[in-house]
Amino acid sequence: MPVSAKLRHRVSPDRTQIPASAEGFLRELQGPTAFGIAGRDRSRARVVVTLLHGNEPSGLRAVHAWLRSQDTPAVDTWCVLGNVEAARMPPGFAHRMLSGRRDLNRCFLGPRDDEDGALAEEILELIREVAPEAVVDLHNNSGHNPAYGVGVQRDPRTLALVAKFARRFVLSHLNLGALMEAIRHLPSTTIEVGRAGDPEADRVALLGLNRFLSSDDVFEPAPDPASMQVLVTPMRVCVRPDTKLAFAGEPVRDADLTIALDLDRHNFRVLPADTPIGWATRDRLSLELIDEDGVDRADEWFARREDLIVVRRPLIPIMITTDPGIAVSDCLFYVVRED
Repeated sequence: MPVSAKLRHRVSPDRTQIPASAEGFLRELQGPTAFGIAGRDRSRARVVVTLLHGNEPSGLRAVHAWLRSQDTPAVDTWCVLGNVEAARMPPGFAHRMLSGRRDLNRCFLGPRDDEDGALAEEILELIREVAPEAVVDLHNNSGHNPAYGVGVQRDPRTLALVAKFARRFVLSHLNLGALMEAIRHLPSTTIEVGRAGDPEADRVALLGLNRFLSSDDVFEPAPDPASMQVLVTPMRVCVRPDTKLAFAGEPVRDADLTIALDLDRHNFRVLPADTPIGWATRDRLSLELIDEDGVDRADEWFARREDLIVVRRPLIPIMITTDPGIAVSDCLFYVVRED
């Protein structure tokens, strides 16, 4: 396979020479890198992708630990580390992407005419050439979340992949440009292992990765598949443009919208009708709720009670962030329903 000008391929690296720390490993990388490791069965392959966001370290820590273990995977394996430059920016694992750059995990459906789009295309080209039987993309959340998987197909193979890491699955029909949306023809899942910086998230990532790479039959059903919680139809709750946002335990005087600082404690829990989620100082709601058809349904789901913002009907929020930068550039949270 030719060496890419952007995505560096390291085939059968000397795993005894990998630095002892994940941080040292990251510093050694010269940029986005794909590690190719021969498996017991050379006729099949699997791919694990991580670090598409530079502030999500658990996947990199898991890949680093697995490479150092020198374990032989069940099948040929490629480990792809994406946003290395952003992860290395001081103080380390603090930047989702470099300033002025696109979110790499929004580039897989195009356009491909810039550096991030070109890298996304090279990752897809590697996947096409390898023709893996399964792909897993490892991520962290910025808020308090249990581990869960996201996929574009609800079938036994996808659920078996998710079960290697988690007991919750979100079926998504969104088209945001994420990796899994560009490889719908393959069994794949995005795994959110938990909050960045949480040792439990690192543990979930490594245990799940070991299961994914060591299983001879990666699609063997979980012992109790009925215990998987399935949630469907995510809708994105976004902050309206030109809104000054804050997170606090009370209204912030010079903010247009203040979201409760502990809102992320409600991830994957039902919020009853009339539950407050924050405060608004503008006349408008300052929130959008975009469904899978691109329609804003915020007025159906949220209301103002004087300065309070409350939910109109019971809802299940997931992926709530308390990071203002992510809330503005991406979204505040998603709304799902239990299937």
